[in-house]
Amino acid sequence: MDPYLDLDGIGTLIQKLPAAAQDEGMEIRILMPRFGVINERRHRLHEVVRLSGMNIIIDDDDYALIIKVASLPGSRIQVYFLDNDEFFKKKFVFTAEDGTPFQDNQEKMVFFCKGALETVRKFGWSPDIVHCHGWMTHLVPFYLKSAYKNDPIFKGCKVITSLYENTIESTFSDEFIRKAAINNLKPDQLAAYKNGVGISLQKGAIQYSDGIINGSATLSENLETAIKDLKKPFLQTEAENFLPSYIQFYKNFI
Repeated sequence: MDPYLDLDGIGTLIQKLPAAAQDEGMEIRILMPRFGVINERRHRLHEVVRLSGMNIIIDDDDYALIIKVASLPGSRIQVYFLDNDEFFKKKFVFTAEDGTPFQDNQEKMVFFCKGALETVRKFGWSPDIVHCHGWMTHLVPFYLKSAYKNDPIFKGCKVITSLYENTIESTFSDEFIRKAAINNLKPDQLAAYKNGVGISLQKGAIQYSDGIINGSATLSENLETAIKDLKKPFLQTEAENFLPSYIQFYKNFI
């Protein structure tokens, strides 16, 4: 989210959407990773002690979840940053300076997806809609429909996923499915995320989402076919004046 981070123009789009939703009377919470490139002093991030202190377990390893918050400039909306010294200390996002993807990207994804849902639980705040942006959130639809399906906080919650062109699953190892099986889930429950011998994060997110938004100019033919076959409500992002269409799409699920 701009001004904290803008990858491929996605951050600018996301920055405008919460204010537009708030103007329609919606109550918004934003959660994003606290990547090492985000300047805490410049953006006035500070730790929320009452929310910090949780541990996120991934593959029997414990990772401390630290929650920081800042106010989105020009609005009263708060942005919550999920932090961990091991995952987000580097001054890069998903790849090193030479373009090599970090080996811990898959653990980082599981940490964020589970940590985001645990943070919302700690809010004690029940969302009507969870809107997931980009590949790093693509486990959230599955978790909401499996590990958290009986949680009263998420009862009746609908999931909308925005798909973007850039994904990173080609670098994921065979261990991803096992590591993503949190809270006593079984690896075979993540079958929707497998694509032959590889991983397809978008395919899995489509399977478990209630609505899909194309956040990029185009989608692959395979993804378009999957959306049509599953008869998912679908919104094509327009280059201009996209905010009213997003807000109306939200209202279709409330």
